[in-house]
Amino acid sequence: MLALTQVVPSFPSARIAGRNGGPPVEVSLIAQLGIGAGDRLIADACARQRRHEHFVDELDEPSTRLAGMDLANNDPSSLYTFAVGAKGHPFHRHAGHRVFTAVSGSAGAQLRFSSASSEQIAQDPRHFLRQLRHIDIPPDSLFTVRFGGETWHQFAPRDAASAHPAFFALSCHTNELGGALTPALQARILAGNATIPALTELLPPSVTALLAGNDYDPRQVPTIALALHAPAASPQAALCSSLRRLAGRLRSLLPRRAARGFLSANGSGHRVEASDELDPRSLLREQFDEQVDHQDCFRLHCAAGELAADSAGAWLSALLQGFLDRPPLGVSRLMNLRNALVRPLGLRTSPLGCPVSSLLNPQCGTRFDGRFPVLEQQIAADGRRAEVLLGADDRHLAFRSSVAVEIDPDGAVCFSLATRVRCRNLFGRFYMACIARVHRSYVAPSMLRLAVAAALEQRA
Repeated sequence: MLALTQVVPSFPSARIAGRNGGPPVEVSLIAQLGIGAGDRLIADACARQRRHEHFVDELDEPSTRLAGMDLANNDPSSLYTFAVGAKGHPFHRHAGHRVFTAVSGSAGAQLRFSSASSEQIAQDPRHFLRQLRHIDIPPDSLFTVRFGGETWHQFAPRDAASAHPAFFALSCHTNELGGALTPALQARILAGNATIPALTELLPPSVTALLAGNDYDPRQVPTIALALHAPAASPQAALCSSLRRLAGRLRSLLPRRAARGFLSANGSGHRVEASDELDPRSLLREQFDEQVDHQDCFRLHCAAGELAADSAGAWLSALLQGFLDRPPLGVSRLMNLRNALVRPLGLRTSPLGCPVSSLLNPQCGTRFDGRFPVLEQQIAADGRRAEVLLGADDRHLAFRSSVAVEIDPDGAVCFSLATRVRCRNLFGRFYMACIARVHRSYVAPSMLRLAVAAALEQRA
């Protein structure tokens, strides 16, 4: 019976002493979300978690590693997400310390901790029960947890009969190599193959049998209930919990969008300069003679010492791959619209922005770096300049694009994307009049900026 209640002016918090003066268990309640929001948030986060490349589903605790150690920079920490469902997960412990922030489901959560040592359990398994403590978390709440290594813990919904998930958490392993690790586990961690299940030790059978027996009564375990707005045992809290359970079920039934996210960037922050003048050595100068209806050139400069030393050909290969790997989302949407409009007219379509769309043409015989289809290519004898010519012919117009990389003697690098267009009929001139402005102001500079950013990451 939760009969003892006190008012706190800030975050309601609970603290459980650690074993033999070791780190304590510390739990703080931060905020309460909208009614039924916890279940919905957990469902969405779990859907994304399942699609992650490091997703693991073991021990009733689906998880994924977001970021591993960086021992080269003396950082042994790691970052994980994990979820605890409606059935909870088994008691277990880890060698290292844990810190996590979580959102509870719409029926709340119960956190269970015991600081009993292996020696105490071997002497008498009941030591585990004597040191067992519970902390109740209200529904739809944001909370934080911190505890030391080798602390036994179990998380579950506050109501054992609940169909709601317990919580979804973002967990920081402050030292992935901390605590008493076996040589095999330490080697696995150093190899970058750590997972939450691999770092988990389950309860000895003697304690598991004790918890399943009649002598164990969870209602007799010392319990602290954290709450916001109303005491945990009050009629207001009971009514709120009922409403949140109902709202959580209803919100979970609403249709959800596909689990996906978006990543937006300014392309490494470099400025793109626009010009109508071509480089005197450009392959583009030989295209279309004097019958040019549109011409532009965009350049992005990286200062000396900013990039790793490499040949212009290597940087050009990375740049072409960048066009394929990182097309701007807005350009992709414009191309989808353009394709839908011109497809009935029998014009050429492509998911990639027109300046470099011929990179998707498998029928082009000439290959740069053995893999990129191009019309022409040239690499300077000293390796400081490399250029390829792209392009295609259509019923309404023909275009040619030059993609080039030049390295100055001082080490500065210039990436460029230039385009020439020759209209073949009246519709082609009308088409260019419609798209020229957005091509100059957004399409070409955005494509160059993001392709360079991808190249920088690839060659880092």
